[in-house]
Amino acid sequence: MKRIPHDTSGEPAPNPLRVLTLEDLRRRTSRKWRAYPADVLPLWVAEMDVPLAGPVVRAVTDALALGDTGYCTGTAYAEALAAFAHKRWGWDGLAVERTAIVPDVMTGVVEMLKLVTGPGDPVVVSTPVYPPFFEFVEHMDRRVLQAPLGADLRLDRGTLAEAFQQAVAGGRRAAYLLCSPQNPTGTVHTADELAAVAALADRYGVRVVADEIHAPLLAGGVLFVPYLSVPGGENGLSLMSATKGWNLAGIKAALAIAGPAAAADLARLPEEVADGPSHVGVIAHTAALRDGTGWLDALLAGLDDNRRLLADLLAEHLPAISYRPGQATYLAWLDCRALGLGDDPAQVFLDRGRVALSSGTPFGTGGAGHARLNLATSPELVAEGVRRMAAAVG
Repeated sequence: MKRIPHDTSGEPAPNPLRVLTLEDLRRRTSRKWRAYPADVLPLWVAEMDVPLAGPVVRAVTDALALGDTGYCTGTAYAEALAAFAHKRWGWDGLAVERTAIVPDVMTGVVEMLKLVTGPGDPVVVSTPVYPPFFEFVEHMDRRVLQAPLGADLRLDRGTLAEAFQQAVAGGRRAAYLLCSPQNPTGTVHTADELAAVAALADRYGVRVVADEIHAPLLAGGVLFVPYLSVPGGENGLSLMSATKGWNLAGIKAALAIAGPAAAADLARLPEEVADGPSHVGVIAHTAALRDGTGWLDALLAGLDDNRRLLADLLAEHLPAISYRPGQATYLAWLDCRALGLGDDPAQVFLDRGRVALSSGTPFGTGGAGHARLNLATSPELVAEGVRRMAAAVG
């Protein structure tokens, strides 16, 4: 069934991906639009080519007009997320008293890992996965242990079991940094898969920290299952945010959430961590979750259209590229190995076609020969991106 978007007034909301022109976008000063020369079409980093949701703009504008730019406090963000989780995912287990505001998801990931592991301890990740997982974990003096996804781009239980067993060998503490939904593949882990993760984590004594930042960005008909909601997930820790769903990377804020059995761990979070989040960011994220769902639904409908469009364009112009439309996120994981462009096809597309995608190699095992394309733009720019890619190998 096609998703029918509505704004808060009940009227159909316009597709945010069709509002801004290329001229509008090139006025932006953010990383996506300034990292490359003006002749390059940027379809890489996780920024969306959209205007912000009206409720977010109003909330931030009102705060600035009032000079409400001090330090953040209160539970409004957590309450808004709990209400959103109930309505969108049918999850009533997000207890406000088991949350903490953190500056952003990756800072929260670091702080959660510090609570359950020590220096030199291993952190298991399922690859290909978001490159900062490697960078942040190694910077905090932990060791990354890769447990690659299966050929179907889903969690491989046997591989995970082997990785968990290796991680705890010698009596070390260990954690599993779960990406859910998975970036870059767009895979949404099922309740059964997540319950299997929890069972394995319990068996081997591995603590699970879940990055669930892409959870609001689901394809039509797909159900997101919070890790903390599955049997055995009670001692897990999760990070959630409105950042990706509403394009709020520039006004950061996130929430750390503990399962019932992990409340004591979260209570040990250093007080100074709570000084890092932006008060204006918290205001923006709260408004998005509470009042921006009509805008989100319009975005999701547009992303569904763009996934179908990309599949059709690749089939017509670049049939050697293998693409499975993701169940979530606005990212497309492209298997370009049949093109014979080497480990980094994104570099070829950039050099010869002047279109910037994300290289697959930094995503770990399974990334070589792949590229990640950002679908969160207008259909016209998706088509232009494929045209440039085809020209690069033609």
